[in-house]
Amino acid sequence: MSGVTTIEVTDDEADLRLDRWFKRHYPGLPHVQLQKLLRKGHVRVDGKRAKANTRLEAAQSIRVPPMKEGATQDRSVKSSRPVQFSDEEIAELRERVLHMDEDVIALNKPPGLAVQGGTGIKKSIDGMLGALKFDNSERPKLVHRLDKDTSGILLLGRTPGAAAKLTEAFRSKTARKVYWAIVVGSPELAAGRIDLALSKIPGQKGERMVPDPEKGKRAVTFYRTIEKAGRRATWLSLEPLTGRTHQLRVHMEALGTPILGDGKYGGQESFLQGPGLSRKMHLHARAIRIPHPGGNLIEVMAPLPSHMQSTWKFFGFDESSQDDPFYFPEGEEFP
Repeated sequence: MSGVTTIEVTDDEADLRLDRWFKRHYPGLPHVQLQKLLRKGHVRVDGKRAKANTRLEAAQSIRVPPMKEGATQDRSVKSSRPVQFSDEEIAELRERVLHMDEDVIALNKPPGLAVQGGTGIKKSIDGMLGALKFDNSERPKLVHRLDKDTSGILLLGRTPGAAAKLTEAFRSKTARKVYWAIVVGSPELAAGRIDLALSKIPGQKGERMVPDPEKGKRAVTFYRTIEKAGRRATWLSLEPLTGRTHQLRVHMEALGTPILGDGKYGGQESFLQGPGLSRKMHLHARAIRIPHPGGNLIEVMAPLPSHMQSTWKFFGFDESSQDDPFYFPEGEEFP
């Protein structure tokens, strides 16, 4: 029988139920036995009694009593201290707050920063949420995702109730998201609707999404041309009706106009040569309009990242020329 141990909750375990935490760390511990330990106060969170449905927070300490043989800790589960971030990194993240009220935080996520951790990812928005508590006692919660290489607006719920309402808005499609992209080439039609189902398949360089009209999940994207640089490149406004993984990237490649810098789906054809033209992906979550948890609507816009600003300058595009990102061509209302 092992002795009493104290384990610190890692960032990727934040918001996990206590019973789920034990299932992850001590898979051999029966649920009935855990309930008994909780009732007797042998398991404590930050020195206090807890229940099976207690939601954990990063950096909390869990007291684990002596365990019987067969219920020992799963050593394959990483239980090291959370990654520590510098004051400069925290200050930079806070400077990226575009909007904050008692319910919502809107961030302008930089390209190259993952939203959540994973294999080989040491730095993520999720891992830094503790720096965005401000005057709250709890960390804000993620309510949607952006690809690592996509920049732009990322919303956080500052309370569990606000996060639930924002999540439901995304699920019910009452949230509208507008992305800006530079694509290589020019679509045959200046504006249109792409309805192309997608499936996920394994690959040598990780999973990929591919068109799959028969068995894939439905994916719908509206697009319109804002400005063109001849036949070389086009500035598009993209508005997804569905939220499939890599949807915009696959739809643009299927249209024959891959997103500039998206080598994963566009290959070498997704890169252009020119002074100041970055090889980073040119996809930016420009604007969002969503029902606010407290009522009415909230609308936020995010300025372009530096590499996209340079590309706009190279092609002579004017970022400030688009006053209403939610405009849809031909007077049609977005569904």
